Amino acid sequence: MDRWLAQLSGARNASPKTVEAYRRDVAGFLAFLSQHWGGPAGQAALARVGTRDMRAWMAHERGRGLSARSMARALSAVRTFYRWLDQAEGITAAAVTATRSPRQKPRLPRPVAEAAAADLLDLAGSLPEEPWIAARDTAVLTLLYGCGLRISEALGLTGAALPLGESLRIRGKGDKERIVPVLPVARSAVAQYVALCPYPMQRDTPIFRGLRGKPLDQRQVRKAMQLLRQSMGLPETATPHALRHSFATHLLEHGADLRAIQELLGHASLSTTQAYTAVNEQSLMRIYEAAHPRQRRG
Repeated sequence: MDRWLAQLSGARNASPKTVEAYRRDVAGFLAFLSQHWGGPAGQAALARVGTRDMRAWMAHERGRGLSARSMARALSAVRTFYRWLDQAEGITAAAVTATRSPRQKPRLPRPVAEAAAADLLDLAGSLPEEPWIAARDTAVLTLLYGCGLRISEALGLTGAALPLGESLRIRGKGDKERIVPVLPVARSAVAQYVALCPYPMQRDTPIFRGLRGKPLDQRQVRKAMQLLRQSMGLPETATPHALRHSFATHLLEHGADLRAIQELLGHASLSTTQAYTAVNEQSLMRIYEAAHPRQRRG
């Protein structure tokens, strides 16, 4: 398994988080087999995994509360491991590849409404007592909503990106690189924060800092967002990542091309971006049902 994980992070450029998730899922599968069979799951044993073994594993995982989505992810990790086993060791088990993923309801993005997103960014600059902290929170959230960045991408920016120009070169998931336009309001928000930040900006250090000068942690951004949504009465789905969803949904609502949104978000597959069309359709149906004369008359 160590050799497989090394191949994942090396040849396939999988992120450390992806590698860790795969390790955890496959280790759990192997541990179950050892317990299920009453002995270690060695190479010979891995080749004789059958349909009953796979069903028993999935029943065990669901029995301990694993959701359909998490179960599908774990099964995908096990399949990936077995594909590597086939190539590297000649070990195959048809039952693994034949096992179907559990059905799961599609999870649609939950964006923040357009007016609420604007109000949220305004409020972010007034809640913290320290002016530079207020400017920092505003700058980070503006990058999420104004540029569609992931929170890790925004916090990964270093002083080498300063001063922000009209575009940013972002290295996202799977080491995929993309060019993201930067709105004047985002450039202004970051410039204001940099001017107020008490810590020096160096090319190789993160732009965004915590109270004591260490790199800003994602948990601190989530906490700031929690305070904002509580102040505004927004649902718990209003997270930092929801601002990225809002970026895509609002662009789509204003006529942006789906392919362009895919490029801006850095999605490897268009099918991932297409989830936003379903959100847009739901919004249109709500407007239709509320506004159509026949609906009001009924």
